[in-house]
Parts: sequence; C-alpha cells; structure tokens
Amino acid sequence: MTVTEQLSALAQILAHGDLNSLFQPIVSLSERRILGYEALTRGPSNSSLHSPVTLFAVARHAGRLNELEIACRRRACTRFHELKLNGSLFLNVSPESLLDPSHQPGRTLQLLEAFGIPPSQVVIELTEQTPTEDFGLLDTALHHYRAMGFSIALDDLGAGYSSLRLWSELRPDYVKIDRHFIDGIHQDAVKREFVGSILQMAKASRAQVIAEGIELPEELAVLAEMGVDLVQGYLLGRPQDQPPRDARGLLPRLDASAASLAEEGTDLSALLIDQPAMADNALVGDVLDAFRSQPNLNSLAILDAHRQPVGIVHRHSLSDALLKPFATELYARKPISRLMSEDFLAVELGQSLQQVSRLLTSRARQRIEEDFIITLDGRYQGLGRVIDVLKLITELKIQQARHANPLTLLPGNVPIQQCLQRLLQQGREAVVCYVDIDSFKPFNDLYGYAKGDEVLLCLAQCLSERVDPTRDFVGHIGGDDFMLVLGSEDWRPRLNQLLEDFQGQCRRFYRADHLQAGCFVSHNRLGVREEFPLLSLSLGVVRLRSEASTNLDASQLASLASEAKRQAKAVPGYSLHIIDTQQWVG
Repeated sequence: MTVTEQLSALAQILAHGDLNSLFQPIVSLSERRILGYEALTRGPSNSSLHSPVTLFAVARHAGRLNELEIACRRRACTRFHELKLNGSLFLNVSPESLLDPSHQPGRTLQLLEAFGIPPSQVVIELTEQTPTEDFGLLDTALHHYRAMGFSIALDDLGAGYSSLRLWSELRPDYVKIDRHFIDGIHQDAVKREFVGSILQMAKASRAQVIAEGIELPEELAVLAEMGVDLVQGYLLGRPQDQPPRDARGLLPRLDASAASLAEEGTDLSALLIDQPAMADNALVGDVLDAFRSQPNLNSLAILDAHRQPVGIVHRHSLSDALLKPFATELYARKPISRLMSEDFLAVELGQSLQQVSRLLTSRARQRIEEDFIITLDGRYQGLGRVIDVLKLITELKIQQARHANPLTLLPGNVPIQQCLQRLLQQGREAVVCYVDIDSFKPFNDLYGYAKGDEVLLCLAQCLSERVDPTRDFVGHIGGDDFMLVLGSEDWRPRLNQLLEDFQGQCRRFYRADHLQAGCFVSHNRLGVREEFPLLSLSLGVVRLRSEASTNLDASQLASLASEAKRQAKAVPGYSLHIIDTQQWVG
C-alpha cells in the first residue's frame, strides 16, 4: 500500500470512527482479583492499518496523532461502559499528543462524564515512542489530569527514551516494566537485579509496579517471589473484545508447594486470626458497637454478598472520621461502605510468609498496627497482623544467618541438609551437583588467602547466576566445596555455562606469566614444589528420579553427590561425572 493510500485509509477510519477496542486484564496476585483493564486499539480487520504499530505510525506521519488518540479514547470509553467492566480503565496517551498545540484539555473528562465513568476509575498511561523534550509543559499537562482525579501510569519503563527522568519528574502512580526485562527473568540474574531495583525505587516514590508481557508460569512465579503484585500478559489473558471478569480462573496457584527449595515456604495458617467480618451494607453504628465491645479489635474486614473483601475499617481511622462535631449522629445510620478504606491488602492463605512480607514492605501506606485480610480462593477467611509477619520473618532471618557461610553468605550445611530432605519429601526430579575447585589449595598457598577468598566469592556469584529462584538451591558446604540443586530439565546446558563462566572470570586472578604458561608452581600436600594447572571445576552430579525418593534419605543423597565429585576429580581439568538413581527405583 502506498503512502497516499495509507493516508486515505487513515482519513476513512477517523471520519467513521472505525476502530476496535480490546481489553487486557491487569491482575493483583495478592488479592487474586482484576485491578483493571488496559484498553488497546486495533484498526479495521480488513485494513492494512489493522496493526496498531502501523496505524499510529501513519497518524504520526500525517500529523493526526492527537486526533487518532481522541478517537481511541472515545471508542475505549464506549466499550468499557457497554461491557460494564469493573476496576480501573488504563488509557494510552503519548506525551507528544499531550504537547500537540491542537490538544484540547478536558475532552477526556467530557467523554467519561457522557458514560458515567468517574475520573478516579481512569489511569492515564503515558506511552513514549519519541523523545520528550519539554518536561515542564508535560508536567503541567499531567497536573491538569491529576487535578481532575485521574491517576498516572508510566508505560514500558526501561525502554523509552527518557523513562527514568519521566519517573523522577512526574512521580506516576504506576510504573509498568517493559516486557524485555520480564522475558526469561527466571533464567537471568541481571534482569532480576533490574526488577529488584525498580521495586526499591517504586517504594521510595510511592508508586505501584506493574510487570507486563508475562508469558510463562516460571516468569510469574519469580515475579511473585520478588514481591511484584500487579501483573499483565498473555499468560493471564490476551487483549479481548470480551475480557474475563474474574481473576481466579486466570491465575495458577502460587502457594507454598511451589516455593523455592532455598526456603521453608511457611504459609499463613499460623498467622490466621478467625475474626468475624461485616457486610458492606452494615451500618456505621453497628461497626462502632463491634469495636466498643472488643477492645483488642484493631480492624474489621468488609465483605460483599459473595464473602469477597471489598474494604477494611481500622479502629484508628474510624475514630478519626467520627471525631468531628455531630459526625457520629450523621453517619450512624449510613452504610459502612461510606467510611471503609478500599486501600487494603488481601492475600491468599497458601502464599508463603516471604511473599506476604515482600508485599507488606512494598506498600508505602501500610501501617504496622494495621491488619491485612487473608482469603482462600478470593473469599474471606480471617485477618493477619503485620507485627506477627515481621516477628516470624525476623526469626527466620536470624535462623538463616546462623547457618550461613560467613564469607559467601550462602546457606551452610544445616540448610543444605534441610533442602535435600525437602527435595526427597516432595518427590521431585532434580539434579544434585557437588561443585569443587581443582588446584585451589596450592593456588591459595601461592597467592594468599585474600585472593583465595576472591575466587570463592567469584564461584558463589557464578553459581547464583545459574539458579532459578522458583525451583533451585545453592549452598556453601565449606572451603571450596559448594552444593547446587537444579529442578529444571535444562540442567546440562546450565552447568556447561557455569564452567565457561568460571573459566572466564578466573583469568583476572592469575599473574600474567601464569596465565600465559597455563599453570603455576606451588607446594603440594607433602611440601614438595609441583606444577599445577590453572583453576578448574569438578562437578559431581546425581540425577534424582522421583521414584527413587522413597528409597533414599538426605545423608545417602549427599554421599552419592560426594562420590560423584570424587570420580569427577579423577579426571584432569574441567570435568563432570553423573550418578543416576535409577537403581534406587523400587
């Protein structure tokens, strides 16, 4: 299609409003509910401008981007209203459109008023395709939106031309991490570090993080483990004309059974307080009486007709609201929905203590004396206390620190033994790998303990980068001996990559003459000078079959790994020896 034909097609689309709006759900993992929907536009199905990339590129070239975006918003609002969707509506707006001289402030609000959609239900999502230069004007435009009650989201964080500066200067309510950093995050330590940094910055700036572009269950599991609560992607739901309304059918169970081998995965059963809740049509006076009759009651969950939480009332907040003159008389016969807080944390009973701790600490508005709601399949079970979570987490951290290796801070022998026990109890197929450094003692004698410690830290880092946090484990037995447990089928290429990583990283530890010679001279165990090859790894691998789990205990499994390592060390240089537990299958 020629440029002229594309411009003509665009003119037809704008003249007739021939656009389609699809909606993709944004899901809260902790509450197992749909927070809202992002509206995504498509051109006519029989047009060369069906693709949004082409459609918006042609509009930008024609100088009609602002006109197209208004048409998209009109169509999105129309369909959102027709479908009677709950939650927030995320509308894409480009900064260049806001800065266009033809942009007329207030048109979006007019559209919403026509359909009875309150601005508080709408999130303006900034999508940056070209460099933003006039930050002052853009800030003014967004303040205009905020003054009308809209929330602001920054899309594709990490991919835009100036997204970090936009975040710093505009302070959005939501930031959406670009899918590049989500793709394969379970196998990429650098991407996990990036997302971890984003979570820290979001906490400081009081923004909520949305991870988009999730396509694999493993990606979702890692993000949940890191404390990301809001998620979006094909795994949860593609953009659809008739989107889902209930998140429970979209989410896999992210419960304690899926916890990493590296932690106990304690669930919330021990924290559950069996506290009656109130219906959302209960009167304020009844709620006030409940607090008066129970002096130790801090919070009350508010439920809908399906026993799903819709709000929470905290004692201190209710007291503050009723302190004004005549407030008690004014509100006593009103439904509690008028005074309840809709900003609450609800978590599933099966989530691990570590996951809940991360969610609590990521909430800028969570007060330590406030309670959170615990649900099962989205329905109310009881309350949990923040202080109880913090106490248990502190105890776990102290326990972990007590058994960690003081140099690498990796789990030591007690956690390693516990990991092997859990592995056998769960009957999981896995690879248990005993990792040992060849020539380490003579290297340590020659180069000194400080350089030796650098080598050990280097190996610890290489091992950690090969670990999938959702299913693997890495521990430090002591000295130059490490334990690696891999739960995925791609263990062999990951071990090969480990060997390459370590070999490359070690080059910086040798003197130039030793590196050139490919060996060094040091004293052996008898005190005799001997030529030693450069450092290498011996890997003793045990392939654990699920059927063999019932016939082995943790000590036997550890002994098998040690024997595999011994046989690997009998081969000079980088080596790998495998013992298969097939013979232990009953």
